Amino acid sequence: MKIGELANAARCTTETVRFYEREGLLVKASRTEANYRHYDATHLERLRFIRNCRALDMTHEEIRGLLRLKDAPAEDCGAVNTLLDDHIGHVDARIAELLHLKQQLGALRQQCQVKQAVDACGILRGLAAMEADTQVERHTHLG
Repeated sequence: MKIGELANAARCTTETVRFYEREGLLVKASRTEANYRHYDATHLERLRFIRNCRALDMTHEEIRGLLRLKDAPAEDCGAVNTLLDDHIGHVDARIAELLHLKQQLGALRQQCQVKQAVDACGILRGLAAMEADTQVERHTHLG
């Protein structure tokens, strides 16, 4: 199939397919004599796998690790469990960050309970007065 057909089957864009190829997550397709990319069912399966991992907020490095393991089917799956346990830890940390963020936003919201002039808005004053050390530091899980 051509790149557009692959993208449609995987419910993504052709740019996404090209991106995953550049990132080394999706094996580059062979080319036809007319220089069109030619994909097969293995590309579609792998692309769906990658997209499912991304839907679970896995990093590219985590996905690479899972793909390496997936490509060695006779190996023990303990490394898969470890990788997923680590990812769950990242999710737990992110949940804690988001809960703290929600608490900060709630406290800001409490500073403005009635309609008033913008120059008297407690939320805007609170945002202007916040110290950097009281803000949630975003330790996003990238890769």
